[in-house]
Amino acid sequence: MAPVMEGMCKYESLTDGTLGLEDIALMNDALAVRADNQAAARRILEQQSNGPKHRHP
Repeated sequence: MAPVMEGMCKYESLTDGTLGLEDIALMNDALAVRADNQAAARRILEQQSNGPKHRHP
């Protein structure tokens, strides 16, 4: 259901055979990669914002 909820396809396309299992798998993989990339970006931003606040000469 994730591809439907993300607007990648319509529910009817899943139920009427327009999309096959390969299509659904590709969409799910793309969503998982996007989620992983977003999580990695958040971690990097958190690390940068938690870094040293003051420089010492």
